[in-house]
Amino acid sequence: MSDDVAMLLRRAGFGPTASELAAAKKAGYAATVSRLMAPAGPDRGAATAPMPDLGRDPFDDLPNPTAEQRTAAEATRRVHTSALMRWWLDRLTAADHQAHEKLIFFWHGHWATSIRKVGSPQFMLAQHRKIRSSPTIGVMARKLVSDPALVYWLDGQLNTRDAPNENLARELMELFLLGIGNYTERDVKEAGRALTGWRTDLGVPETAIFFPGVHDAGPKTILGSTADFDAHTLVDLLARQPACARFIASRLWFRYGSSTEPMAGSIEQRMRAAFPVGMRMLRALFEDDEFRSGRHRLVKQPVEWLVGALRQLGIRPARLPEDTLNRILAGLGGLGQVPFAPPSVGGWPSGTAWLNSAAAQVRLNLADLLAGLAEIDRLTAEELATLLAVETWTPRTYLALKQARNPRQLLTLGLASPEYLVI
Repeated sequence: MSDDVAMLLRRAGFGPTASELAAAKKAGYAATVSRLMAPAGPDRGAATAPMPDLGRDPFDDLPNPTAEQRTAAEATRRVHTSALMRWWLDRLTAADHQAHEKLIFFWHGHWATSIRKVGSPQFMLAQHRKIRSSPTIGVMARKLVSDPALVYWLDGQLNTRDAPNENLARELMELFLLGIGNYTERDVKEAGRALTGWRTDLGVPETAIFFPGVHDAGPKTILGSTADFDAHTLVDLLARQPACARFIASRLWFRYGSSTEPMAGSIEQRMRAAFPVGMRMLRALFEDDEFRSGRHRLVKQPVEWLVGALRQLGIRPARLPEDTLNRILAGLGGLGQVPFAPPSVGGWPSGTAWLNSAAAQVRLNLADLLAGLAEIDRLTAEELATLLAVETWTPRTYLALKQARNPRQLLTLGLASPEYLVI
């Protein structure tokens, strides 16, 4: 069936172009999975969106800034933040290795860290590099447990031997590696002790700094194991737990399979066997008949929706005027999903949470903005389906599209249609 190939491309990436979908249908499902999971050669598209050089954080040399210095530094941070968001949206749009980029976006939401508290775009970019360069979940956990953005986000810099702070320890177990029910409160307290001693420094965005004098170096008993655990040996222990493989599999299913239906046992077994390599776990998911059946539905997250539209309309964020980019970012803010700014450590919601009435008008306005940028002179409802990689319109949607007065309105309605939003 061609429908399963279309669904695969929509789930694995950010929305296929018409040419990508046509090529995938010709190749078939199995070959498309192989290409997505193990693409040949470098990502030439992503190479056109080089990572920005943000320089130093403007607050690095201002231990006691005046009001005027603070205002200037905050303005510089806003410029850096805008550049960071523009870059990532551009890379997501331009990348040929769409499954890889989608997985990076998944990990960003999984290790949800927000610039709104962290403050430093340099910290956020350094964290992004760690996620991008981690071949396994265990390696990623080792890198992130001493990542300045995550440490600051979860108050790890306040965690000392004399004044333990359990925020990071709790989220490592609850939200990042194990899931609720796979640890005790005693485990959290002991893990908090293992995480003591780390401080952040704006001049060193790549890693937090370890101070042995405020670290609790004594033995701790965590999940039945006793040792002089520190941050890195702690996450090694957590990543080895059978619960970790199950939990990561469940989170991947939640974002790629269904946010409402439970994961089938066959899928869980296949994905656990592929742990700890995220891309291999995804391949196990995509190759399972339950996923391929198309019985489950997902609602596109706002960033998925936006990037898919940008790809299909040939719009590069890097080339947009600043005021246009700001309007797009404001639209994402109105929809509730801005890159590098998840609302909480729990990440972004899913499913029908994105389909509320307040978001509908914001999405329609943003769709109209994108339709205007596309500058399409002639378009039919049938051509629109091909452009947006929509298999077919329902009679109700088709009737609405036929009443559009011009190509811009037709494209706006298509981008806001249920067929485009639900995959």
